[in-house]
Amino acid sequence: MSAANSLEPYSLDLTTGLPRMAAAPTTPRQLLRYARILRTAAGFAQRQFDTLSLSDVAARADVPLGTLYRYFPSTAHLMLAVYRQQLRELRDGVRQRQGNGHALAGLMMEIFHLRVMQPGVEHCLIRPAGKDSDTAQLLREIDALSEEVVVSLSSDSGKDPVKARILLHLVSGLVQAVRCRRLSLFEAEKDLKKACSLVAGE
Repeated sequence: MSAANSLEPYSLDLTTGLPRMAAAPTTPRQLLRYARILRTAAGFAQRQFDTLSLSDVAARADVPLGTLYRYFPSTAHLMLAVYRQQLRELRDGVRQRQGNGHALAGLMMEIFHLRVMQPGVEHCLIRPAGKDSDTAQLLREIDALSEEVVVSLSSDSGKDPVKARILLHLVSGLVQAVRCRRLSLFEAEKDLKKACSLVAGE
């Protein structure tokens, strides 16, 4: 993540007592292993956070637990990295779409469903980052990626980062309303589609 991490992948964050995240892998073998960890963890993200275990992910991904801990010192680090990767994939797919209200609604629905259907990820997105600098950095990257994805698909008149943030805040609120059963999934989807139409001026 940072220059310090690349030099000392096992150094401690003294404010949290957690090891620092190792730098992202660079060799082909490391990249394949890293990708396998994230793919495997994405399946676990559909579980409640308190049922997740790094040892279960390591076993399913067929990687040593020490390797998993090197990149992801806690379950929260892993879940946030999973969501970051999903946003990167969305960003890459967005480049092939046309910028209009319908496409924007489809994208926002994808982001909404990723969060609703992955309680393990959602738990980490809404809890305070605390003093862990790696978690705070992951959350900043997620915020920037989310905004980049939404802005890139907006129409020329809607390429406004403020509008993108408003839609993303709406998604956060709707996810919580669905999880607390104040809204049905159908009602939340309807509200989100309407908001996208308003933002796109349709």
